[in-house]
Amino acid sequence: MALDYRKIERLIKGVANHNRLKILELLQKEPELSVADISERLKIGYENASDHIRKMAIAGLLMKRNDGPNVRHKLTPRALSILVFCKRLQ
Repeated sequence: MALDYRKIERLIKGVANHNRLKILELLQKEPELSVADISERLKIGYENASDHIRKMAIAGLLMKRNDGPNVRHKLTPRALSILVFCKRLQ
């Protein structure tokens, strides 16, 4: 079976930043966080957190759920696999 290079590229771009990896770890420990929650816990700007989350969602790493005025985020099975892979690399 041939590799889907574009799909792999999208996935890699979704984790190609240390803050995105921190977001993965945070959401593994605390699922269902909003952008404001993530921004506060990681001490990064709201816009910065929002941009990272958008890129991660495009990569298929996050699921979003509307909760009134907030949007909650949690990891997809693909994101959990990426975390396992990253821990093996250490």
